Amino acid sequence: MNRLWQFFEACGRFISAHWLTLVILIVILAGFFALMAWRHLVKYSLKRLGASVLTLLIIITVVFVLLRNMPEEGFIENYDKLSKEQRLQKLESLGLTKPIYEQFWNFLKNLFRGDFGKSTKYSINRDVMKIIAEKAPLSMILGVISMALSLVMGIPLGAAMARKKGKFWDRFGTAFIVFINAVPAAVYYIFIQLYGTKLMSIDLTFSRGDPVTWILPIFSMSLGSAASYAMWLRRYMLDEINKDYIRLARAKGVPGRKLMFRHVFRNAFVPMIQYIPASLLYTVAGSLYIESLYSIPGMGGLLVQAIGLQDNPLVQALVMIYSCIGIVGLLLGDLLMATIDPRINFVKKGGVR
Repeated sequence: MNRLWQFFEACGRFISAHWLTLVILIVILAGFFALMAWRHLVKYSLKRLGASVLTLLIIITVVFVLLRNMPEEGFIENYDKLSKEQRLQKLESLGLTKPIYEQFWNFLKNLFRGDFGKSTKYSINRDVMKIIAEKAPLSMILGVISMALSLVMGIPLGAAMARKKGKFWDRFGTAFIVFINAVPAAVYYIFIQLYGTKLMSIDLTFSRGDPVTWILPIFSMSLGSAASYAMWLRRYMLDEINKDYIRLARAKGVPGRKLMFRHVFRNAFVPMIQYIPASLLYTVAGSLYIESLYSIPGMGGLLVQAIGLQDNPLVQALVMIYSCIGIVGLLLGDLLMATIDPRINFVKKGGVR
């Protein structure tokens, strides 16, 4: 466990220091391999890449403008202890008295250097990216494990629901999916925490050195994705079962198990591939509510604290990192699905879809 933790801690420090470079490299590499595999993806890949860059630029602009319209104390440490003249002097030193377009240009230049400024409330005058580097490894570990657990729970459940339609597993899975989608997450998160900790005789709060306290947060984080995987896999498998080639295979006497897993499951799983990278990257970022609920010292809890303290530079950095995670995940999902399944064609006579 200690070696695993050291590995993720090193990864967190590296990602925090070179996050923008990594985002650009991931996007470029994904596009390159997709283009090499299928030349018909050239126009589509360039279009999606351009849309992703534009979306990220819009998010950066919106976040920047919103935070610049927030109270100025979010940018100044020890605001209450300073006089009016000292506050004005501090704002001038930070460049916050300049025109908004000039502030934005300076912000973009610092952004490409990986400089998000210094914390003003959470850890005064400390570099924002160093703070995030300390929190990221724990969120990465919890996210990867919970993502793996959601796949282990959701995929077999969805397959069992499709194969046993109308029977016990289908009814059980449907009840589970309806419950997860109908009940607010905060409700069953608290229910799991209260009754789970009593059942397991453990503390309500998370302890990094006690593996038992990892179980409930990871289980809670995996429920939403597991229900989604089960629901969509059941739908796609049932669609495949009703197709003509399956009926023909049955008429030829192909065994049901072989037919289900070599043909139905394989073809039904392809549309789901596009959601896995996005879901993985979102989960790695951690659950905001779960980390706060269990007092987990990760990125999710850090964002909640930063918002409460009005630490604008820290909030700005975290929001942009979460945005990059989401955009890169969606882009990789689309390219991965098209690369794996050669039947998918994004080009038609009228141009690119």
